[in-house]
Amino acid sequence: MRRDIFQAIADPTRRAIIALIAIQAMTPNAIAEHFDTTRQAVSKHLKILTECELIRQQHQGREIYYQLEIEKMKEIDKWLEQFRKIWEDRFNQLDDLLLTLKNK
Repeated sequence: MRRDIFQAIADPTRRAIIALIAIQAMTPNAIAEHFDTTRQAVSKHLKILTECELIRQQHQGREIYYQLEIEKMKEIDKWLEQFRKIWEDRFNQLDDLLLTLKNK
């Protein structure tokens, strides 16, 4: 079952996992050490992130490492871009208004 990317990033623990493995690939145990929860709970989060293709597994010997799929993160960025333009326009309007008020 392929999950929605936004479903995956809706959870703060999954966002924290993404932030961890964005820096370097990590084993499930190494990831679990950063959380005050069970290893099974972390595995569930990893499964969801894998199903939505935000992370992938890489086998190295007997170890499994999880790493971030940057291309999938770009999908999120692309969706956010439409809102970024709106925010920037509003901030520019606010800057103009503040400058006008300051000059009066």
